Amino acid sequence: MFGGLILLVSLLYLGLLFAIAYYGDRRADRGRSIINNPYVYALSMGVYCTAWTYYGSVGRASSSGLGFLPIYIGPTLIAVLWWFVLRKMVRISRMNRITTIADFIASRYGKSSTLGGLVTVIAVVGVIPYISLQLNAVSASFTLLWGYPELRFDPSDRFTISGLDTALWVTFGMAAFAILFGTRHLDVTEHHEGLVAAIAFESIVKLLAFLAVGFFVTFALFNGPVDLFTQAMADPDAARLATFGAETIDYNQWAWLTFLSMLAILFLPRQFQMAVLENMDENHIRKASWLFPLYLLVINLFVFPIALAGLIVFRHQPMDADLFVLGLPMAAGNELLALFVFIGGLSAATSMVIVDTVALSTMVSNDLMMPLLLKLRIVRPSERGDYGGTLLSIRRIAIVVIMVLGYVYFRVTDTAASLVSIGLISFAAVAQFAPAFLGGIYWKGGTRLGALSGLVAGFLVWGYTLPLAATHSFGGAPDDFLLYGPWGISWLRPHNLFNLTGLDPVSHSLFWSLLANIGAYVIVSLLTRPSVIEQGQASRFVNVFDYSAESEAIFLWRGTATVQALRSLLERFLGQARTERELNDYARRHSLDWTQMHQADAELVQFAERLLAGVMGAASARVAIASVVQEERLSMDEVLKLLDETSQVRAYSRQLENRTRQLEEKSRELEAATAELRAANERLQELDRLKDDFISTVTHELRTPLTSIRAFSEILYDNPTLDEERRTQFVGIILKESERLSRLINQVLDLAKLEAGAAEWNTTEVDLHALITEAVRASSGMAEEKGVRILTRIDAGSPLFVWVDQDRLMQVMLNLLSNAIKFSPEGRGEVCISTERRDDWLVVHVADNGVGIRPEDQKVIFDKFRQGGDRRMGKPQGTGLGLPISAQIIAHFGGKLWVESEPGKGATFSFTLPLSPSDHR
Repeated sequence: MFGGLILLVSLLYLGLLFAIAYYGDRRADRGRSIINNPYVYALSMGVYCTAWTYYGSVGRASSSGLGFLPIYIGPTLIAVLWWFVLRKMVRISRMNRITTIADFIASRYGKSSTLGGLVTVIAVVGVIPYISLQLNAVSASFTLLWGYPELRFDPSDRFTISGLDTALWVTFGMAAFAILFGTRHLDVTEHHEGLVAAIAFESIVKLLAFLAVGFFVTFALFNGPVDLFTQAMADPDAARLATFGAETIDYNQWAWLTFLSMLAILFLPRQFQMAVLENMDENHIRKASWLFPLYLLVINLFVFPIALAGLIVFRHQPMDADLFVLGLPMAAGNELLALFVFIGGLSAATSMVIVDTVALSTMVSNDLMMPLLLKLRIVRPSERGDYGGTLLSIRRIAIVVIMVLGYVYFRVTDTAASLVSIGLISFAAVAQFAPAFLGGIYWKGGTRLGALSGLVAGFLVWGYTLPLAATHSFGGAPDDFLLYGPWGISWLRPHNLFNLTGLDPVSHSLFWSLLANIGAYVIVSLLTRPSVIEQGQASRFVNVFDYSAESEAIFLWRGTATVQALRSLLERFLGQARTERELNDYARRHSLDWTQMHQADAELVQFAERLLAGVMGAASARVAIASVVQEERLSMDEVLKLLDETSQVRAYSRQLENRTRQLEEKSRELEAATAELRAANERLQELDRLKDDFISTVTHELRTPLTSIRAFSEILYDNPTLDEERRTQFVGIILKESERLSRLINQVLDLAKLEAGAAEWNTTEVDLHALITEAVRASSGMAEEKGVRILTRIDAGSPLFVWVDQDRLMQVMLNLLSNAIKFSPEGRGEVCISTERRDDWLVVHVADNGVGIRPEDQKVIFDKFRQGGDRRMGKPQGTGLGLPISAQIIAHFGGKLWVESEPGKGATFSFTLPLSPSDHR
């Protein structure tokens, strides 16, 4: 594989990342964010999986079996608490416009620039080993891939190609990439939407690449997991890991590493950047708390199989276990997969380097250099100048310096050290932030001096026991400093401090450094009193959820300042355009007129400080504000009084909000009740109208047969000599009308019983096929008399059971059949009965080929049932009470009755019935 192809693909991939970032930023400028969803948020947190995960986990698994798992068990466990811990971190950062983890800690303890600078130094020194890890992995994999098709691995010269130092070129390449990618925004509190989108995309790429090589190794190189483990048991080195014995599982180490990774996922600068500063919605944390652990699970599925496969394939060939992921596809001759795996490793490394260098460079500029420049008066906020450009230049220079320091560390430390061992040094470093950070958001008693003491103590112990010790072990061989301690003092041995034994170097360092850190933090905090500003900040951090809005936060300030001085200060760091936009928005929200306002109040000073904090950090912003305002010192009594007044105002405000919320709820309840009353009134009016229509219809229907009976009775009475044939004819008419009258009266009574709920029901299983057959037989006489055929499209031989009252259902079928026969054309009419199943329901259709129903009547016909009248083409016929009774009966069974029709093409009445439990198949 030509080296030019590797470089071309790498550059194309990096270009794709730039395109994604550009697209994300453009969409954000248009107000259409592509990252404002929990899935992108969870994927962006995948920056946790660096080259350590991609290459190093396999290397660790090849030597310690499942020893790689604690690094991923810890984040999974702490994710359960994210809604309580991470959400609080997000809320505090948003309220105080936090820019970095150093800014967070400095802001909590009185906006101390000294504390912010110390945290920056610890972060930079602590993360440098991690950056060197990425350089190690990328340069080693690049060198290995460059030599394809030969699989050459020389541990002493694995970072050199034709005399060129690949690690150095990778260093400058990544530095340039990080500068182009991460220093386009001055205000780091603004969401880097393009950066987040690119990091989320890289999380997908490295996951797919790792899964691809995992599937290839397990199912292509070997015939599945069973075959892989079978062959592993035949190899002594692999068999030792596959048995999961006590020699490969150190539970003491597991516990410490799990605890360490729980802290790292919160306090690594890149994790703080992605999880806290780039969070766009606190509710995304809920879904990320299970999506991110799921991501960790999936990306680690094939770590152990790849480790076993590497031990088997390379048992007679020298190969660094960290490079098994890339070496196995190369050994199998799969060029495309090898290139894809390399791109996945490049994604894992570049994502870490970009985010970490952006975060660290921001710390250096905001919490180290800017406070120093302000104190030395090199930068003078009261004088004009483009200080925004100065900040960006500092950040870019810081990125280059940090990358070069990573390269230097990589060169001066143990070149035989594994990727995991290098990464654990950084984990232990950032763990030093935990006492001051967690104590700061849960304990108001923590002080600035306590935090300083704890950080200094923990950092010194960490530096002595891990990175300093690493410089005394070249080629894996410890020197006298490690073996006997400085000047031969055995109890000062870096890996056995105070003669503590039984712990691995990382666990040993973590124990002593955190013990010194926590002890100093707690003891000094208890012995010192917090300053005025510390008390205010402690309240803002610990009780952050008591504030419903940023404007409610306590701002302990009293003094004099002019609007023009604040405006000029903001313009020097934010630029004139943004300053005008921010101040105009502020004036609009507070109904202010700048032409009428010359003196700034405390709230405006706070607003200006928060804007500057987003650019230069909280500590530097406070120094800058102090240069243009005259602040009066507050006594402790005044502070306590102000805090008490603020608490009273806040309590009253909360009471007012609760009362307003209660009134709003009552108002909504009143509106709902009014709507219900209005609906009930309309329903009553409709019922009155329907009742009048029903009475009118029934009266009309009763009057018709009564009139006929009376008229023919009078004819018979007045004409006693009427011939016998005519007399018989009239008597037959009277009897027929009497029968009709009797049927009508029975229907009225049935309908009344159904309405009143007084009807008797005998619900049981009924064979619908048999019932339909009986109904057809009963209606056959009427059909023959009119010349109408009755067809059935059912399987009469297969019983179909429904859960109904047999007599009532027969009444419905007879009514629908008689109705259909009545409106079918005489001599050529046709009525069809069919059934169909729909889940647990049966649908029965009774169709005729009569004149049909007018379109305007189809939607309202069943609303007219209570009025009576089955209107076929506008001509009322029949009693009109059969359909209301049928509708009531079907409704009682839980079904419904409806009609479908086209003029001139007949009508189809359909109803649904519940299938009996025995017929649910």
